[in-house]
Amino acid sequence: MAGHDQEDLKSFRSSLKKDGLLHRREAGKMNDLIETILNHRSVRDFEDKPLSKEQIETIVKSAQAASTSSFIQAYSIIGVSDRSKKEKLAEVVGNQPYVANNGHFLVFCADLYRHSLIGEMEGSNVFPSIESTEKFMVSLIDAALAAQNAAIAAESMGLGICYIGGIRNNLEAVEEILKTPDYVIPLFGMAIGHPAKLNDKKPRLPMNHVYMENEYEQDPEVLKEQLNSYNELISAYYKERTGGTRADTWTGQMGQMLEKKSRMYMNDYVSKKKMNLR
Repeated sequence: MAGHDQEDLKSFRSSLKKDGLLHRREAGKMNDLIETILNHRSVRDFEDKPLSKEQIETIVKSAQAASTSSFIQAYSIIGVSDRSKKEKLAEVVGNQPYVANNGHFLVFCADLYRHSLIGEMEGSNVFPSIESTEKFMVSLIDAALAAQNAAIAAESMGLGICYIGGIRNNLEAVEEILKTPDYVIPLFGMAIGHPAKLNDKKPRLPMNHVYMENEYEQDPEVLKEQLNSYNELISAYYKERTGGTRADTWTGQMGQMLEKKSRMYMNDYVSKKKMNLR
């Protein structure tokens, strides 16, 4: 079984080099953008070097270039450069040092506050719409699309990034730090900087696990077989990474994580911010 696991791991790594995954602009020339996307890994160790004003501007403008539903642009990005604020955010997320120690820190927010002002400006009753589940979902999607554009832009410049979902540990505290009003919800952070250390790339679910043609694959036996195969790949990855001291499976990790009740206050907080009410 161990030999089979290692072959799966080698197959995963070699698959990234195949022409079918790494598209080429022309024969013999790699598409650098796709190579950057496929080479993503989270970076948690950064050099003590702030991003330049030009780098930050490029990253934010790239985020703004993302698609947005009906031109609504229902998100905002808060750049955190104040050292004391970064340290407070690091405490919120569980004392993760890379939240305070990075080249720059961004917080992506679902934002319908500016849209709440449009009713007054245009004499329109916008509140049934901006307080709806639909517009809440739109704001989440807009923020996520903008963030991924920012991540790709940063990595294309040789920088590293790490998404920080831990800011949702205590959004009341984050609200106090960042002064976010009603109709604005901080969703996640992004630490950006010059990598001091690159982590290994974790094998993702194989493409045939997540891509389906025409209809959803509902057969539980097929899905369980796929998951067992993926478990072997992940176990081999951890064994190699730790010299045999760790052999987690993906379903084992997910089972433990999903069994825990996490951030159960979220529905009440979102309602308090006047979003997702109808």
